[in-house]
Order: sequence, then C-alpha cells, then structure tokens
Amino acid sequence: MAKQEDDFKRVISHAKEYGYVFQSSEIYDGLSAVYDYAQNGAELKKNIRDYWWKAMVQLNDNIVGIDAAIFMHPTTWKASGHVDAFNDPMIDNKDSKKRYRADVLVEDYVAKIEAKIEKEVAKAEKRFGDKFDKEQFLATNQRVVDYQEQAKSILSRLAKSLEKEDLADVKKLIEELEIACPMSGSKNWTDVKQFNLMFGTKLGASAESAMDLYLRPETAQGIFVNFLNVQKTSRMKIPFGIAQTGKAFRNEIVARQFIFRMREFEQMEMQFFIKPGTQMEWYETWKENRMKWHLSLGMGEDNYRFHDHEKLAHYADAAADIEFRFPFGFKELEGIHSRTDFDLGNHEKYSGKKLQYFDPETRESYVPYVLETSIGLDRMFLAVFSNSLQEEELENGTFRTVLKLPPVLAPTKAAIFPLLKKDGLPELAQEIVDDLKWDFNVLYDEKDAVGRRYRRQDANGTPFCITVDHQSLEDRTVTIRHRDSMEQERVAIADVKRIIHEQVDMKTWLQKIQ
Repeated sequence: MAKQEDDFKRVISHAKEYGYVFQSSEIYDGLSAVYDYAQNGAELKKNIRDYWWKAMVQLNDNIVGIDAAIFMHPTTWKASGHVDAFNDPMIDNKDSKKRYRADVLVEDYVAKIEAKIEKEVAKAEKRFGDKFDKEQFLATNQRVVDYQEQAKSILSRLAKSLEKEDLADVKKLIEELEIACPMSGSKNWTDVKQFNLMFGTKLGASAESAMDLYLRPETAQGIFVNFLNVQKTSRMKIPFGIAQTGKAFRNEIVARQFIFRMREFEQMEMQFFIKPGTQMEWYETWKENRMKWHLSLGMGEDNYRFHDHEKLAHYADAAADIEFRFPFGFKELEGIHSRTDFDLGNHEKYSGKKLQYFDPETRESYVPYVLETSIGLDRMFLAVFSNSLQEEELENGTFRTVLKLPPVLAPTKAAIFPLLKKDGLPELAQEIVDDLKWDFNVLYDEKDAVGRRYRRQDANGTPFCITVDHQSLEDRTVTIRHRDSMEQERVAIADVKRIIHEQVDMKTWLQKIQ
C-alpha cells in the first residue's frame, strides 16, 4: 500500500510539473476536489474525447451526437429519480470529525483483501515461473479461496443492505469489520444517513421569482428528453444511439484521489435505443465493443476487468463496470447498463408527451428500451496518464522519467530542435515546424543541451524528437528520435510527416477494434 501511495503521489506531482493538471484557484489555497486542465492536459483530454467520439459516432452509421444544455427543467430530475433516489450513504467519525461514504469504506476494506490475493498470486508466479496457471491457483489455493469468499460475502451483504436501505446494517458491517477512520484510526462512528448529491441553483432575475434548478448530475437525461427530436429529424430506425460528452456535477461526500472523484467532471455517454426483449443481447455486444475500444490503446489487457453489479440502480436490469488498475487499485472506469424503459417511460409520464417509436415493419408503437455506455473522461485521463508514467533504468546505470502516452493521444506529437542556436539551424528547424503544424501539434525547443531536451520531452510524453544539424543544411535530412525505444534514425525532411502520421493516425489505432 505504501508503494501505491508513493506511485500516486508521483503521478500527481508529475501532472503539475509538466503542465497537465493544476489545483483550481491555487493562489487562493485551492478548492477541494476541483481541478484545472493545464496546457498539456487540455490537449490530452481533447484527444481522448476525439478518440471516443470518432469510434462511437463517426464510425457507427446508427449513432449520432448531440450537445444538450447543462440546465434542464427541474421536473426532469423528478422523472429520472434523482430527486428521490440519487443518494450516497454518509457516515461521520465522532473523533476526527471527518465524513466518509459508508460504502466506500467497506469497498476499500475489500480492496485490501484483493491486494492480499494479488500478493499471493505474484509470489506463486515467481515460484512456479512459466508453469504457473493463474486460474487453477485462484480456484485451488485455500488461502486465496478464503480471501475471495470473504470479499464476495462482504460486498454481497453491503449490496443487499443498500438495496433494502437498511443503513443500520451498513453501520453494523463497518463495526464488525473493525474499520477505522483513515485519518485518526478511531472506530467511533455515527449512524449512516442518506445524502443527496445534486447541486441546487436558481434561475431568474430576482430571488422572489427565481426558479429552483439543479446542475445536471449526469448527461444522459439530455439525451432522453431529446429522443423523439433526434429520431424524427435524423430519420433513425431502431436500433440507434445518441451520444454526447459534457460536464456533470455531483456534491460528493468525499471527493478524493485527485481527478478520479471530483465535484465537476466530464462524461462521455451513449444511449442506445432498442426493441424491448433484445436488451441482454445488446448488453453483451456493448460490453465487448467497449472493452475492444479500451484495449486498442495498448495499455495492457491485465489492467482491465469486468465487475458485475451486486446492487442494481433503480433503472437497471443488468449492469457491469469496466474496471482499470489505477495506482490505488482496480476502480470503475466505464459503466455498461441496461436501463430498460425506465427513463423514457417516466419522462412520458411526467411530461404528458408520448415518447414512443413507431416500427414501420411491425406497424406497432412502443417505448424503446435503452442500453447505456458511460465513461468518465477525467477517469480515462487518469488511467492513461498514470499507466504511462514510468521510471526506466538505462544501460549506463542512469534513470529517465518517461511518459509513454499512446502516440495517438499525446498532446505534442513532435519537438523540433536545432542542434545549435546559430549557422542557420534555427531557421531550418522553424521551417519544419511551420510545415508540420498544419497536421500535428508540434513545438520548437532550442534551450539546453540536446540530451536535456530529449529528457524533457520524454517526461512530457512527446513521441518524436527531430534534431536539425549542419548535415541537414547540406542534404535536407534530420535525426528523428523515438521516445519509447530511444532509437535514432536519419531521414529526409520530406519523409518526417509520413513517419509521424503512421504512428499517430487515429485510423491506424481504431482499426484494431474491427
């Protein structure tokens, strides 16, 4: 656990030092769980969003995108169930005066059990080498089996208690597990209470006439209320999807773990409208599709896993998370939910407007079912950034810090260096910059020795460094250095654009999904 904490601190420090993420309003001592994306972070975030949008909207003939408003009529949130059911179980420690989500305290306890399982697996893997069968070990090693049963039993009980809203049993579970306050070590807990997560605000010119509104806690409802508008204007036939990306706001009890859990965050969601009765087939299809999208980035199959929900949300008949191995353990990255006809049915009921689809083949009208995929853009940013940050020992015994971002997502694709700040080298380097910047985000750097400039760009995640020297003036060739391998090759200036394009082109990466 100490190593995990150190690794995570390194991620946070590197994100600030290299212009990826800053604490919001830092000069005023910041605002809890609110962050700003800096110059490189804004580019990485945009590239992740574009990678999702191209895969989800542009490459699917039956999916279109919208951009719904953050403010919505307040009845929207009554119909969606958020006013009555959008709660988290809250518990306070009487001694430290710190507030926690009760379910997260239990889940963190289970995460420690899972860490013990991984430790046993690692030991066995080292002992048996190539002969090691992980599945057999997990199924037969008694200590590991006991750990697994313990974790499953705890999560199952938690899910049942939350489903029945038996908050007294949630507290009892925390006490039985002897869970202590992470800050003080105290086990002196208050009762568990429900806490609504929506931010309230007002719309109007004066306090007397202002309407009570909410900042949207999710982007999905903007899709549902526009279902018929989109279907009719685009003449879509079921099955079809509507996608959007945008900000959402939740008044988290305990917002923590850097940008993993924030009060202002961005979602990338797609609601897929289907015929009732086909939801399980589409549920499995979208689970497979979304996992392929994640794996296309090459961040390691072992870093992902599916987790089926023990406790289903009020709108779902099936739900699973794609979890990613963050520096603090496996946590939810994306959700795939079968939402049935809950949303459209309730909006039909509360608005008094029909939200039905007329099937021209069967000549019948029905309220479609919905299959949802929802991913947190900020969490995806953290997954990519934390997985890419590595310390490498070189052959000469020195170390380098390298941010091995997938080149397709890297904020800067290439850095162009003149070897010296004289003899016409800066002018030729600037000529290359001026040509490449029409196709890629590139930068010019002439400060410090070339070796230092390489290290700076390694830590910044730049896939290519291009050095202009005196030979470049004679034969119009340059040295191109590859970030991950550190290999250098001499190439013609005319070929540089093609070489970069082959490595960063979105088409090349997304074709892995097909």
